[in-house]
Amino acid sequence: MPHNYADNHNHSHPDLKGRKLLLSIFLNIIITVAQVIGGIVSGSLSLLSDALHNFSDVLSLMVSYVADRFSKKDASVTKTFGYKRAEIIAAFVNSASLIIVAVYLIYEAIIRFMNPTAIEGKLVIWLAILGILVNGFSVLLLSKDSKSNMNMRSAYLHLFTDMAASVAVLVGGLLMLYFEWFWVDSILTVLIAIYLLFMGYDLLKSSFKVLMLFTPDELSLEQVSEAICRFPEIKNVHHMHIWQLNEQETHLEAHLDFYEDVTLTEFDTVLTKVEEVLYNEFGINHVTIQPEHQKDDPKDIIVQD
Repeated sequence: MPHNYADNHNHSHPDLKGRKLLLSIFLNIIITVAQVIGGIVSGSLSLLSDALHNFSDVLSLMVSYVADRFSKKDASVTKTFGYKRAEIIAAFVNSASLIIVAVYLIYEAIIRFMNPTAIEGKLVIWLAILGILVNGFSVLLLSKDSKSNMNMRSAYLHLFTDMAASVAVLVGGLLMLYFEWFWVDSILTVLIAIYLLFMGYDLLKSSFKVLMLFTPDELSLEQVSEAICRFPEIKNVHHMHIWQLNEQETHLEAHLDFYEDVTLTEFDTVLTKVEEVLYNEFGINHVTIQPEHQKDDPKDIIVQD
């Protein structure tokens, strides 16, 4: 018997979130074009790498925007969950793109390090400052929503790492201008790429776990089972599954073995108490329970379907 005991709502206005993404897309298109032109004119690989990352930001923000719009679509008889997983898929795609970009940057940096060229430091500095300002503003736009939404967090990480990359490019531009340390360009590119790998992998792993219906890291099936079995009417909890539909919905389904052959009314009373415990202690807000009494089936917590 399925029950949705409580829902966690994102209180950010949905249209406002979409507008923030659209504004960030527009700003990143401007900075990407400027950095591509500047990187070609100056000969700076770190500036071109920053432009490439900015371009990946544009694509990731577009993916996030589309996912945000789809996630609001209503459920139907053919799509009973609607598109609630759209934002998780977007987060997975965006984090994977971070890793791909990072590997490519490392490859380009190695090639440039072996064949260093002179770089126009002043142009690099001004474009890096522009990148810091534009990406810094976009980071502020998405900061609040990134704390409660994996899709927005993937877009936020793209922008935050790009802002950090622009800071690194600025430092490199100053060193190249005043000391002619042109090799710094390649070193900074590698450092940017390593940071992207670290951030991208963490988000890729988190979104992959949700897509694969893994039990959330913060939950223990054994502890959940013990909490349910505190009720004197319940003999055993088995055939249990816990997973996240998205970041707002954590689901549990399980079989409850009762000591007595309870009535439906008595079962509903116990179920209400179980739902309260699951929500208050574990944050599980969608519960589906199959009641049983003296049924001959496996009683293990995990039963292979």
